[in-house]
Amino acid sequence: MELPVVLLFLVYGLVSGAKQPQGPRSPQESNPQARSKERESSEDGLERAFLYAGQRSRRAAAEPQQPDKCSYTFIVPQQKVTGAICVNRKEPDAALENRVNKQELELLNVELQKQKNQIETLQQLVEVDGGIVNEVKLLRKESRNMNSRVTQLYMQLLHEIIRKRDNALELSQMENRILNQTSEMQQLTNRYKDLEHKYQHLATLANNQSVLIALLEEQCQRRSVSPPRPVPVPQPRPQPPPPPAPSPPINKPYQPPTYPRLTNQITNEIQSDQKSVLPVIPTMPSGTGSPSITTKPSGPWKDCLQALEDGHTASGMYLVKPENANKLMQVWCDQRHDPGGWTVIQRRLDGSVNFFRNWETYKQGFGNIDGEYWLGLENIYWLTNQRNYKLLVTLEDWSGRKVFAEYASFRLEPEADFYKLRVGRYHGNAGDSLTWHNGKQFTTLDRDHDAYTGNCAHYQKGGWWYNACAHSNLNGVWYRGGHYRSRYQDGVYWAEFRGGAYSLKKVSMMIRPNPNTFH
Repeated sequence: MELPVVLLFLVYGLVSGAKQPQGPRSPQESNPQARSKERESSEDGLERAFLYAGQRSRRAAAEPQQPDKCSYTFIVPQQKVTGAICVNRKEPDAALENRVNKQELELLNVELQKQKNQIETLQQLVEVDGGIVNEVKLLRKESRNMNSRVTQLYMQLLHEIIRKRDNALELSQMENRILNQTSEMQQLTNRYKDLEHKYQHLATLANNQSVLIALLEEQCQRRSVSPPRPVPVPQPRPQPPPPPAPSPPINKPYQPPTYPRLTNQITNEIQSDQKSVLPVIPTMPSGTGSPSITTKPSGPWKDCLQALEDGHTASGMYLVKPENANKLMQVWCDQRHDPGGWTVIQRRLDGSVNFFRNWETYKQGFGNIDGEYWLGLENIYWLTNQRNYKLLVTLEDWSGRKVFAEYASFRLEPEADFYKLRVGRYHGNAGDSLTWHNGKQFTTLDRDHDAYTGNCAHYQKGGWWYNACAHSNLNGVWYRGGHYRSRYQDGVYWAEFRGGAYSLKKVSMMIRPNPNTFH
């Protein structure tokens, strides 16, 4: 009986499926996912029908048998199942609950499996992230180490820079000390030589005076031993007067002595002791028949022009005493340069004198009168403030070309104004390289009065009326040959004549009372 019942349910299901209306499909039916869900539900229904068919057959056998009934078998054409196969039969509640629990268990198993997969994935990610974190930590540690190393190198670099700067400063200080010591040694050497010359001059003066005394004694003896003339005897022919004694050198008009060339400064002792060194010119007692001797004034003079007007036409060293000045000074007078009467205040010839000096040395003067020398700012001030003077600058290059620059007026302010320069209008063929310095104060290596942020005297290696810094530097370094190589323009140059990189061979600065005419 079980098989016919099963077939009956199958036939019933097919018939009920065939009777379903074939209307338009809903969106769920047209959707493939919806159809797959319906197919799964129909398969579940068939499974339940097969599962519970045996139970129903056993339950029917246990019931009291009823009289047989007629059964009908309908043969229907086979149709393709397109929808769900439903069995119109209620299942037992216990079986349905078991089925629901089984499905939930399967769903839970699936969900648990998914959770396990996700946990494994997360563990893998955690492992990967942990490696990345470790790498990041290592990179941070290396970065900190690199930063520490860079800081150490930077500190070492700073220490090295500071050390080099300190070494450069110490080297500069040592150079300055050596320069100062050299300057002091030169000053002492020059002082010794000047004292030696002073001694020689005094010895010569004493010798001349001894000769003069001997000549005077001889004349006195000749006069005292001459025999008396007898009265009865005719007067003898008058004897010619004894020849005058040869004039000693000191009986001549005084000419300032010329000393051998020195390479160092004129000391203040020589400047202050000129009056004591100046020999007293004695006069010879003239006989009755000896002609009178006219002598030229022996000075001192206000300047070289006054000496020229007094008849001293030879160039050389003269004693000068400016008006309102209580001091004597030795100057070189150039009487040959037309029209004469020039007082030389600066001269460069051969580089034998170092012009890189301090303020006090430039104030008092230094060098050799008949060679390279600087007259001194104080002396130039007293000279140029007694009347109006003009300035003549002569220049000569290494090819023998000579040019000049003349300024209608020239004077210096007092030391309280740091010997500020005042020059007038320019005339000449050398070019005007001094007007740019007009109104500027004098600057040396230890007194900075220029308009530059640094000290121009350190760069130009001299003393001058620097602006910021120079168009002319006649007290710079004397380089041989003209063009020179130096870190700074520190040569003896006149920018408008051969430029700042050309060191001139000869230069001189001379002043003369201004006759209001150009040279």
